[in-house]
This record gives sequence, C-alpha cells and structure tokens, in this order.
Amino acid sequence: MTKSVFSTILIYAVTLALAAFALQWLEYKFFLKSIPTDIYIVLLATIFVSLGIWVGHRLTAKRTATPFERNGPALKSLGISNRELEVLEALAAGQSNKEIARSLGISPNTIKTHVAHLFEKLSVDRRVLAIEKARSLDLIP
Repeated sequence: MTKSVFSTILIYAVTLALAAFALQWLEYKFFLKSIPTDIYIVLLATIFVSLGIWVGHRLTAKRTATPFERNGPALKSLGISNRELEVLEALAAGQSNKEIARSLGISPNTIKTHVAHLFEKLSVDRRVLAIEKARSLDLIP
C-alpha cells in the first residue's frame, strides 16, 4: 500500500472512531432522553451513507476523456470498405435502412447488401451485436 492510501485510510478510521465516541458520549447525555431511537438510527444511517459516497468518490479513479481513434488495422483485416463503415456508423446512430439509403443517396437494397456483408465480416447476425462488436474493436465511436 502506498503512503497516501494508508494515510487516507488512517484519517477515515480516526474520523469514524471520533464519531463513534461522540455518539457514545451523546447517549449518556441529554439527547438520549429527549430524542427517540428511530431518529438516532436515521441520523447514523445518513452519516454513514454520506461518508460512504464521499469516500467512494475520493478513492475511485477518474477517467479522462480520450479522443476516439479508429482501429485502422482491424478495418483492413476485416475487409470493411469505406461505404460499409458509413453504413455501420449510421446503424450505430439508430437509422433504419430507408433513412441510411436516403442519407447516402443509394438504394435500400444496396443498404441491405452492405448490412449483410457487415454481419458476415463481423461474424454476427443482428444489428445490435454488429454495433457492439464494432465498438469493442474501436471501429466506431
């Protein structure tokens, strides 16, 4: 364990110990007699949930957004043409065959052929699977 992680854990442990001590001290004081136990339970649960969210937020690694880089070697090895790539991107955008045909200025039957070739090249049998596989291979963003 690194020194910073150890010190962070130590700080949280001391904070929890002090909170437990404060609750024990308050138990013998005024609050125990005037406030019902249910409110203590809700208060304690709220404190621990808040602390857990805060600790989780602080300790989890933050991802930095990287620009999308297309996997050119995978495109070449699969033999996906530029037109098929355009069709694949339109599929990922949720467009129907007719919408893709209209936007690319080609026949819907040609789109069906391109989609069939994409299914064959990606070894899938559904649009959703084709999109998932293309994203996992970094062919589309």
